[in-house]
Amino acid sequence: MICDETNNYKGELSMAQKQSNTNLSTLLFSFMNQPDPMLSMLEWLCEQMMEAEVSLKLNADKSERSDGRSGYRSGYRPRRLDTRLGTIYLMVPKVRQGGYIPFFVNAYKRSEAALVAVVQEAYVNGVSTRKIERLAKQLGIEGISRSQVSEMTKGLNDQVEEFRNRAISSHHYPILWTDALYEDVRIDGHVVSEAIIVVCGVDEHGKRDILAVEPMAEESLESYKSVFNRLKDRGLQTPKLIISDANKGLISAVKHCFPGASWQRCKVHFMRNILAHIPQKQKKSFASELKSIWLAPDDKVARERANALMDKYESRYPQAVKCLEDGLEDSLIFYSYPELDKRKISSSNMIERLNREIRRRTSVVGIFPNESSYVRLVTAYLMEYSEDWSTSRAYIKEESMSALLPKEVA
Repeated sequence: MICDETNNYKGELSMAQKQSNTNLSTLLFSFMNQPDPMLSMLEWLCEQMMEAEVSLKLNADKSERSDGRSGYRSGYRPRRLDTRLGTIYLMVPKVRQGGYIPFFVNAYKRSEAALVAVVQEAYVNGVSTRKIERLAKQLGIEGISRSQVSEMTKGLNDQVEEFRNRAISSHHYPILWTDALYEDVRIDGHVVSEAIIVVCGVDEHGKRDILAVEPMAEESLESYKSVFNRLKDRGLQTPKLIISDANKGLISAVKHCFPGASWQRCKVHFMRNILAHIPQKQKKSFASELKSIWLAPDDKVARERANALMDKYESRYPQAVKCLEDGLEDSLIFYSYPELDKRKISSSNMIERLNREIRRRTSVVGIFPNESSYVRLVTAYLMEYSEDWSTSRAYIKEESMSALLPKEVA
């Protein structure tokens, strides 16, 4: 009797396995008819994992009636995911309370969680705006509590602080770029424009890294000295070249904190400063002549072109010529490093592009509820760029960087 029951059970199990294998085969064949079978399989798998994860989070399957459920679904939101197989577009389930971020979205999970935290803090502090409310709906957040804010920001704050205060003594950074980005932040009940100073560096291998993300009430000498001294405390050695715009506080801080370092005035910012004194109708033709100065093969030719331009326009545009004359030498420093790609060290375009990407993302917030949410979100995005840079190819050739290193390192 027992033997018969065992055989029956094995038979039923075998039939179930066959049915499962048949279903799997049918599914696999359906993927084979797609333009990219592997990418289609990955998309299907991601969707199944999201549904399972949300069901586990809510203690209930979709449309299931359950007394033990801990929350409710609220539709879906589209989400692009770039993978090594290609780009897929997922429909991510929305959860009413606390939001939901798929566990497998590693590359974007930190910054997306930071964005969710910004929205939550805005709600908790009672400063939500129409833009914040629209963003909350896109993220699937409807019910917010202080405990949820605390739980989400705790882990993020730890990661952000660890990144901002990490030791950087294991690498040499001969070249630095620095620039500020501004956003509206609510402080003591008032909305103010607050700066975050970003410092990027290139190490001895030619790879980029984010070295500092510091909030500032204003771009002053003391503020920049504080940023640079913190970098030195974390292990930064005096760089060879620092590239930035011509902020007076920054220039003075460079001289004070990094004696012996060269300062390159960003040629793009410099041209804008000069063109501000040129009538609109003449800007295009004048800019074409002006640009040729920094396209010269060497600093001697650059000075010859600059002198010719100043002689030509001195009586017509005296303020523009004076601006060019006063700042010319600082804008030609990059010629002192012929082994380096002058396109990359003659301007702060690299960090400007980075900041534009950050602004494009932070603009969805509008007004940040407080300084900590502002710093956390910007740092979270920059951490992702830093991770991408660490695995990408060198920004400047390693053999070119060796000429800038101390002899004991090179």
